[in-house]
Amino acid sequence: MDQLTVPGRDTAYVWVGRDTGGQPDPVVELLRRAGALLLGRTETELALTHDREGRPVVRVDEAGRSVELAVSVSRTAGLVVLAARRSGAVGVDVERFRPLPALALARRWFPPSELAWLGNRPEAGRTVDFLRLWTAKEAVGKALGRGLRDGGLLRLMPPPGLPLRQVPGTETLWVGHPRLGGGLVLAVAAQARTRVEVEVVQWPGHGVAAERSASVERTSLPVVVRGN
Repeated sequence: MDQLTVPGRDTAYVWVGRDTGGQPDPVVELLRRAGALLLGRTETELALTHDREGRPVVRVDEAGRSVELAVSVSRTAGLVVLAARRSGAVGVDVERFRPLPALALARRWFPPSELAWLGNRPEAGRTVDFLRLWTAKEAVGKALGRGLRDGGLLRLMPPPGLPLRQVPGTETLWVGHPRLGGGLVLAVAAQARTRVEVEVVQWPGHGVAAERSASVERTSLPVVVRGN
């Protein structure tokens, strides 16, 4: 079976699929597809489990040993996103753009330096900038295996964009924002000594042959902001 990986290149691969809220679960389909392509095995040989930190992994047993593929999943209205990487931990988060009180949210949840940065950004793009910071924090938390616990929202993020950039104060955390379009904000994070590349191999509505080229709103954002 052909594999998607390129020898000598550390890459996080991203699949974006439609989520109708029905069965079969589109996450399971994406996990099987990623495992088959990145591990070079048939879908029936794959098992979904978790590592010691609780991060999901796709595993295949061979010759008395286990080979694991790090994966991360995020959902937003009508879409599910999967990131997978052979070389180490990965995290992903996606949000749809919608009107938000960006400064009020940042004032409540972000450190002062990020609030100041956001306040100096052009007003027209401020909500997108807020979502880029938020998704970066979510993706980094997933790559670490602890989400936003232990002050994850106060963790400083690098300026949004690509390529992946080092998280301030760390040597092995990277995060960036591949462009998806369609009003989506996507962040991908990885634990690595050197920069990791990102490749989106499936877009919404694409089938297997297109690779490489009405559900409930699901979001990690707080829905109520009280006061300032």
